[in-house]
Amino acid sequence: MLNKNIETFMACDAEYEDAKTVLFGAPFDSTTSYRPGTRFGSRTIRQESFGVETYSPYQDKDMTDYSFFDSGDLELCFGSSEKALEDIEERTKTILEDGKRPFMMGGEHLVTLGAVRAVAKKYPDLHIIHFDAHADLREEYLGAQLSHAAVLKRCWELVGDDRIFQFGIRSGDREEFLWGKDHVFTNKFNFNGLKETVESLKGKPIYFTLDLDVLDPSVFPGTGTPEPGGVTFNELRDAVELVCSSLNIVGCDVNELSPPYDPSGISAAAACKIVREMLLALEQ
Repeated sequence: MLNKNIETFMACDAEYEDAKTVLFGAPFDSTTSYRPGTRFGSRTIRQESFGVETYSPYQDKDMTDYSFFDSGDLELCFGSSEKALEDIEERTKTILEDGKRPFMMGGEHLVTLGAVRAVAKKYPDLHIIHFDAHADLREEYLGAQLSHAAVLKRCWELVGDDRIFQFGIRSGDREEFLWGKDHVFTNKFNFNGLKETVESLKGKPIYFTLDLDVLDPSVFPGTGTPEPGGVTFNELRDAVELVCSSLNIVGCDVNELSPPYDPSGISAAAACKIVREMLLALEQ
């Protein structure tokens, strides 16, 4: 039984027992390789959500018509990536054991590994859909295997070959792309082939991880590793709605908002709307 957070994401203030989807924040950025600040992402998404309507004209749904629960941010150890991942795994496990869907707000992308560890234990046939600018398939970064640059490689070690489907990828070492050809599905630059992938994965348990830097930095400058050539907001919105409304999503996350790099608040507003659209699309 989790306690309700004092400050919640928009309309995520239902009773825990009534909610099918449970949010929590993972404010961690200790392995960020370029510009830190994603530890403030989940808190900022909550704060900015009060300026965004609960109604989605895209889906003709309203957050107030459903029951969502926000359990707040974890207090994570910045001195130990493994300890932070253990705490994330434990929170995810608690939510799963209570028959609910975990929805994590990061934080840097390494936090995904903690959640996937818990989800993969419950669902041995787990598949992963991954939206990102970066492949995140390095064996290590500056000697660290627990890095946001290696998080999907660590997830692959849990789920195995042909279970990870990447879209929007436009950055990575040559070795990452060469290794990936034999082990994961990677669609570079855009969402081409997503509909076919969704059709092939229907009925399977899916973990969906969204790194917001898949967006073009002209739309989303507030991130630690901006990569020109990304997708538009509407392209991402359509893609997340397709994934969340069509598949058996047993866990998901949104990560890599770094508020200090966008004082205008545009990036935070985009993150809020994407989280809203995901939550509503999950309600079928």
